[in-house]
Amino acid sequence: MKPELSSPLARVMDTFLCLITSFITGVSSKQASDLAFSPTNKVYYANHASHGDFVLVWISLPKTWRMLTQPVAGADYWLGSKLKAFIAEQVFRVLLIDRLNDPKQAIAAMDGALKEGKSLILFPEGTRNTTDDQILLPFKSGLYHLARENEHVEFVPVWINNINKVLPKGKILPIPLLCDVRIGEVIKKLPDEDKTAFLSRTRQALLDLAPQEAK
Repeated sequence: MKPELSSPLARVMDTFLCLITSFITGVSSKQASDLAFSPTNKVYYANHASHGDFVLVWISLPKTWRMLTQPVAGADYWLGSKLKAFIAEQVFRVLLIDRLNDPKQAIAAMDGALKEGKSLILFPEGTRNTTDDQILLPFKSGLYHLARENEHVEFVPVWINNINKVLPKGKILPIPLLCDVRIGEVIKKLPDEDKTAFLSRTRQALLDLAPQEAK
């Protein structure tokens, strides 16, 4: 049985948010036939420039795939109001992480979701990149730990372009501007590949998707 949103209101909100996001950014869902991998046990990892990032990754996936996918995000932001909490918990079914707790608890929560056959959307930079000095911040080690504990899981790089201009830091209302979401090829941890090598390889795979003008 395919997972479904928990209430009619959540389903309506999902449709509305996807439509309005597509209208503002031009991003739309891909067809399953466009993607050369299955929907289960994937970690979609992307660059992080705004709170709207995971929404763009989410709507880029085929609709049936979204029901198997959980974005990972900070509880401190998404539980900041009743509306944001409803959107996070009921619409996107976000795996909320308390960033003040031991990082091992966050890894354990993500590991549990993967072992249930779900896919995840996460941002290995660990925080929003609001600088102009680096196109992509160094990756935190969580991506490696997930790969080490889940050898069957495949990692999919996703580059989001222009979202920082659509929803700049500190702004509430988005600015209409075309965005681009590029989904790369799957990556798996190689046998005996250490943390430094794996993080370097996955980071480079993400950088390779960035448009030339962004580099």
